[in-house]
Amino acid sequence: MGYKGVDYFGIDTLLSEEERLVREMVRDFTVHEVLPIIEKCNRESVFPFHLVKKMASLNLFGPNLPSQYGCAELNNVAYGLIMQELERGDSGIRSFVSVQSALVMYPIFTFGSEEQKRFWLPKLASGDKIGCFGLTEPDFGSNPGGMVTKAVKADGGYLLNGAKMWITNGTIADIAVVWAKLDDVVHGFLVEKGTPGFSAPEMKGKHSLRASVTSELIFDNVFVPENMLLPNASGLKSPLMCLNQARYGIAWGVTGAMIACYEAALEYAKSRVQFGKPIAGFQLTQQKLVYFLTEITKSQLLNIQLGRLKDRGELKFQQVSLAKRNNCELALDIARQSREIFGANGILDEYPVLRHALNLESVKTYEGTHEMHTLIIGEDITGISAFSG
Repeated sequence: MGYKGVDYFGIDTLLSEEERLVREMVRDFTVHEVLPIIEKCNRESVFPFHLVKKMASLNLFGPNLPSQYGCAELNNVAYGLIMQELERGDSGIRSFVSVQSALVMYPIFTFGSEEQKRFWLPKLASGDKIGCFGLTEPDFGSNPGGMVTKAVKADGGYLLNGAKMWITNGTIADIAVVWAKLDDVVHGFLVEKGTPGFSAPEMKGKHSLRASVTSELIFDNVFVPENMLLPNASGLKSPLMCLNQARYGIAWGVTGAMIACYEAALEYAKSRVQFGKPIAGFQLTQQKLVYFLTEITKSQLLNIQLGRLKDRGELKFQQVSLAKRNNCELALDIARQSREIFGANGILDEYPVLRHALNLESVKTYEGTHEMHTLIIGEDITGISAFSG
């Protein structure tokens, strides 16, 4: 019998046959391809590059984009289920797919020329090319509008100068979607690996997302040809639209991390005997497990409604902020409390809970911190911005 997942409220009945089939496919991939290797990758701080082509063969890159560009053209609930099952394996694996899909393929599809779309999207969908997204800067994370990376017009194109930081996939990327100010207006540029003046050193020493590549991007008079400007992107709204796509995937992904921690804690609690009986038989342990299951169920229902709204074109970005904020907070809390059930054993990589907890420290922060999403929702419900004094 294969892995069945966690479904306390019969949520499967809310899914279409196609959505369930997609989830089962990715669930099987995670069980057989990710879980057997992920602890070793985490220990050695390496990304399992050999999985890229396997994920591409399952149509996991840009899966909700049109088939004419080599994509699967799935709905957004199916996309979310992909993210959930990948992050049940590891946040780093889901992050790779999120960046490739939501932060590279989406902006090319949304803001690119038809020529750019036809050239890049099939290559990214097939895993022949890898992309990254350059928005965050060393001094501007939560305030991307303060970016100092600049482009100036040059003969036949643009000269790009500046730096980006905390860039997933940067060192291994073939193409970078880079946001810079041109005449004080934010624009998007496609910068290819190997372009003179462009470097992407990997950031080392991470305690979190160790099975993921995190990089800096450095631009020193990098020439970007005219045809590598994203013609339909103008203003900060464009990269923020991309972030909204990524936040949507994160809300689903961290639910997978919750499930992984809950299942590990439940299995351990039923087998670990103290004071003459399994610790699952003690009230305080049961309280934790019931809390985990309750919040997983609520997150699953929240995600499905979020996806249905997105598929109907009715989704507000503030709703995505609520889901990202809520689910990341709960996932981290569940991971930490799961570790407590394991006692000292919880720090061993024989078990997944502390790896998930450390990963979630990053996931809670990136694509908008808990505090930033609080203010986004706060402004929406009060009509008053609290972002500045």
